[in-house]
Amino acid sequence: MMKTDGRKLTGKALVAVRVRAAKAVVEGGMTRCQAATLFGVSRQIVGEWVTAYKSGGESSLQEGKRGRPEGGGKLAPWQAAQTAKVVIDHHPEQLKLPYFLWTRAAVALYVEERFGIRLSLATVGRYLARWGMTAQKPVRRAYERSASAVKEWMESEYPAISRKAKREGALLLWGDEMGLRSDHATGTSFSPKGETPVVHGTGQRFGCNMISAISNRGQLYFMIFHEGFRVAVFLEFLRRVIRQAGRKVYLIVDGHPVHRSKKVQQWQEAHAKDIRLFRLPAYSPDLNPDEMLNNDVKSNAVGRKRAKDRPQLIRNVHGYLRSRQKTPEMVRRYFHAKTVRYAA
Repeated sequence: MMKTDGRKLTGKALVAVRVRAAKAVVEGGMTRCQAATLFGVSRQIVGEWVTAYKSGGESSLQEGKRGRPEGGGKLAPWQAAQTAKVVIDHHPEQLKLPYFLWTRAAVALYVEERFGIRLSLATVGRYLARWGMTAQKPVRRAYERSASAVKEWMESEYPAISRKAKREGALLLWGDEMGLRSDHATGTSFSPKGETPVVHGTGQRFGCNMISAISNRGQLYFMIFHEGFRVAVFLEFLRRVIRQAGRKVYLIVDGHPVHRSKKVQQWQEAHAKDIRLFRLPAYSPDLNPDEMLNNDVKSNAVGRKRAKDRPQLIRNVHGYLRSRQKTPEMVRRYFHAKTVRYAA
């Protein structure tokens, strides 16, 4: 029997091939692979035809309506504007869509449910580009974050802290702590298509911790330590900062339990002439410029350098932080990020 290339058939001829292929499998005992080879189509499509034939007979294999689907077309200007606003202001989950992120499929589904208009993924992509939107890695933000607390911080609390620090001639710093791991990876590497690049390194895992504080004038203070972040470590860092700054310090930190501990509060009260601590709103790491230093260190001092052991990891981190201390203009750039520009 001469083979048929089903991909080139249309209309009634294609329907006939569907029926013949389905009957060959269901009634003739032919395997799906054999039918696919015989009729010039894929094994998967033969499987779909067989399933349809079993459930609905020949009528289920008839040719469907071609052309643009009903309700298809393009969005009116007001519909496009409303869709763009929805993508910016809401998450798919809030609209009870079965998506976590705004993908082209999610936007297409919203448009179909809201306006009854079907758009292809390519068309949705063109609309998104026209609206100035690109695919980006989202930033995770906690549900517990209080918008009113953030607003109060931005409009009232931080400006008051800044003015008071200026009146007292105090050095205003932003502090944070983080753990560093030897297996942290970042960046990309060129490789032949389809072949994932391999980076060789030790199979052992080790790490260290660091605490730092920066100012919008370019000052940087840091300390690297092995043990967990405890009250004793934090107080040692505060003593170092006071000694190195040579003047009163205003330090803004997050709500870590160590920062809120009774021992730290008592120590601060005893050293009120040297330092004052202030806390950011809860669940708001994006408001802390020192997070930019953390990302910088992880990416460049750890992610792009393969340490063989803990001492080498510490040397890499220490050397990188020392280089940042000598380039205050680079430290000032951390305050250029959109979320922390208010503190510049």
